[in-house]
Amino acid sequence: MGAGARPGRGLPPAKVAIRIKIPRRGKSGHFRMNDPVIRAAVAAFIITSTLALGVFAYFYVHFQKMIDQRMSGPVFNNSSKIYGQPRVISPGYRMTQKELADYLRRAGYTEVNEKGESRLGRYRLVNRGLEVLPGPESYHAAEGALVRFNDNGVERIAALGSGQTLGAYELEPQLITGLFDTQARAKRRLVTYDDIPKPLVDAIIAIEDRRFFQHSGINYWRFMQAAWRNLTHGRMSEGGSTLTMQISRGFFLTPEKTPTRKLAEMMIAIELEQRFSKRQIFEFYVNQVPMGQRGSFSILGMGEAAQAYFGKDIKNLTLPEAALLAAIIQRPSYLNPYKHPTRAMARRNLVLEAMVDTGAISREQADKAKAAPLELTAPNVDASDAPYFVDLLKEMLLARYSEEQLNEDGLRVYSTLDADLQAAAAEAVAEGLKEIDDLVHKSRRRVVRVGKGKNAKTEAIVKAGPPAQVALVAIDPRTGEVLALVGGRNYGQSQLNHAVAMRPTGSIFKPFVFAAALNTAVTGEEPVFTPASLVDNTPTTFYYEDKIYEPRNYQNKYNEVVNARFALAHSLNNATVRIAEQIGYDRVVQLAQAAGIKGVKATPAMALGAYDATPLEMAGAYTVFANQGVRATPMMIKSVRDAKGEVIEDFKVQKKPVLDPRVAYVMTNMLEAVINNGTAAGVRARGFAAPAAGKTGTSHDAWFAGYTSNLLCIVWVGFDDYTDLKQEGSRTAAPIWTEFMKRAIKLPAYASPRPFEKPDGVVSLAIDKVTNRIATASCPDDYVAAFISGTEPRETCDQGNDRGFFSKIFGLEAKPAAPGVVSNPEQLYGSTSQPVPPTPPAEPEKKKKKGFWGRLFGGGDDEDEKKEEKKKPEQNKIAPTTAVPAKPN
Repeated sequence: MGAGARPGRGLPPAKVAIRIKIPRRGKSGHFRMNDPVIRAAVAAFIITSTLALGVFAYFYVHFQKMIDQRMSGPVFNNSSKIYGQPRVISPGYRMTQKELADYLRRAGYTEVNEKGESRLGRYRLVNRGLEVLPGPESYHAAEGALVRFNDNGVERIAALGSGQTLGAYELEPQLITGLFDTQARAKRRLVTYDDIPKPLVDAIIAIEDRRFFQHSGINYWRFMQAAWRNLTHGRMSEGGSTLTMQISRGFFLTPEKTPTRKLAEMMIAIELEQRFSKRQIFEFYVNQVPMGQRGSFSILGMGEAAQAYFGKDIKNLTLPEAALLAAIIQRPSYLNPYKHPTRAMARRNLVLEAMVDTGAISREQADKAKAAPLELTAPNVDASDAPYFVDLLKEMLLARYSEEQLNEDGLRVYSTLDADLQAAAAEAVAEGLKEIDDLVHKSRRRVVRVGKGKNAKTEAIVKAGPPAQVALVAIDPRTGEVLALVGGRNYGQSQLNHAVAMRPTGSIFKPFVFAAALNTAVTGEEPVFTPASLVDNTPTTFYYEDKIYEPRNYQNKYNEVVNARFALAHSLNNATVRIAEQIGYDRVVQLAQAAGIKGVKATPAMALGAYDATPLEMAGAYTVFANQGVRATPMMIKSVRDAKGEVIEDFKVQKKPVLDPRVAYVMTNMLEAVINNGTAAGVRARGFAAPAAGKTGTSHDAWFAGYTSNLLCIVWVGFDDYTDLKQEGSRTAAPIWTEFMKRAIKLPAYASPRPFEKPDGVVSLAIDKVTNRIATASCPDDYVAAFISGTEPRETCDQGNDRGFFSKIFGLEAKPAAPGVVSNPEQLYGSTSQPVPPTPPAEPEKKKKKGFWGRLFGGGDDEDEKKEEKKKPEQNKIAPTTAVPAKPN
């Protein structure tokens, strides 16, 4: 290279030798495996891969079996469904077209051309009318009908086929509830994807899993975001679960948040996505998702939630309602709209905003929905679900069917329950308990002196104690069908069913004593007993099997001699026991047992209701009086059918004659006096004016038994620990009965009760209050009483000298306290000279006269009797007895 020559120009590049050391190969040409590092790495890889593959294979097979087992049969238990009484409508029935459509939807009907057509039936809306189209699985398979409406309600009903005008039409029975799983105590109403309204689908997708219809079970981006937040927060606060993963957790795994559970969720979710369509998976989710608590039951699924929170079918949810249900999913207890309405509404509005973000709704729709209030149904579980009724009905079903059949075979149980009457019962009980709680609070209140000397002061102290419990049973006296039943004040707090709890009956038993005595007019036995028979009501000691029984009247008040009608109306204890003794304790027991009261014994205390019976038993027993002497056995099930509507069992009304219809009517007439001017006069004072008969009862508990021509109701009030309620039936049980009946007669099926039908062989006469004889124009102070023909009084009030000279001329004779109080009678019931039909009862002696000034100014004993009548005490508490050393009475 010359001077100045530039390297790289015109000359080839310089060659540089690079030496690379290549490991020597073995004879086979492979790398040597004697390097310990390589050997350890390879071994570790093989072992780890084998273990991972084994673990994966194990869990894959495990989850496969789990899914196969869970999904091979019905995904959800097809529990039996309880239906109520079918509603009967007729021209004039107050119902709008929309109300009828809503009723049919609740009964399981679908609208014509609607997706998911129901086999129970369909309906079609027409101009000012509605066509009812029963399906092949309808309860009664009735002919279709066209119902026309006007502004007042139902105008006309016509058969669809013939066009013939119908006087009445029976609608499909309405679904009350589904039988619950005994162990889980959870309820759900299964729905299909087609049942789910679009706003609910959009709301759930927007707030829970926006990419549900795009991902394959796992939203990896959302999962990574949740994992990062959990890592930065140092706790498992977010899961990033898709709807499919939530189903994996809800169906197959525990709710515990752990990394291993999350992996299990993902594996199950992938497998579910391979097996089922998105519609199926969404349907699973909507039926499984926990939605809070209702009473003592868990709410599972949106179908049950729609009913629990809004009282409607899921198909009828509005946008605000759908958004609220989607909102509750996150934390059902924390977001309970009854307990935390502000939280629930805030979360609902967040859901609506999410729906705007996804494009499901417009801003205008969201703003309108946000402005809507939380319109929730009443939270009282008794009003719609009748849980005590369902519990009792399930016990009856379990005696005939297995738990597996009831939970899985989808039986349709058509019960006797009237949903409208059940709601009336729940409302009446809630209203009445407010008064009772106030009375109990006052009875437990004590004023005590605290401190000494000048610093002393008084303080009011309320003694702690349990709340009063209640039971109400309403039945149709003609059939024995149990129409409504409330077994306690709060089913969520206590599932003890007081409607079937044994308690001393108190004075509601007394009518059976009087009925046994009245029956002598039929048998011809002497002495014959009538409502006008005179009875000694003075304090008396009764002896029975070498034991002493000393009953006392309420507040120790006595009228020396009274007639039988007055004794029952004012619940006089001494007079009642005297009647039972005369007729024979065994005879009373025979009648009571024939009426269905099994636990009574032939003792003096029996006459005053010392022995136990349940409210349901007493309801059945009282049908003897309300149903013309025929006992109608209480029944709760009308029919059981399979899932396709085929009849498995039909249950028939059971009736048995117990009393002569004439005796039953006379007893009813006497019990009308209890309500009109006796211990239950408060029923009239509270505004119930329909023809009715009834009897108050007081032991340590309080009772009222009463009935109209088409409805019989028993109410019990007391404490679970048998503490004395210290309140009469007239102040506690009777007000609840009254509130219930006032609501009942507003319902078309029970409106306008008729006067009680008088059978042949009964006469009604006006009886003078003073002389206990037939009233005439000269003695107009009278009352009307019923008698079995041939046993009525024959003499008139103006025969004899009972009314004095001044009384006849000036009418100055003071009136007795009430009809039936007589002084110094010649004949008392049970004497050997008591007449028998058709001979009239013996004439009582003259009423002891007062002096002229006493008559003129009304002083003396008669004035005290008037005061007693104004108070109208409940005269049916009984003193301790040595004859029956059972529960205190």
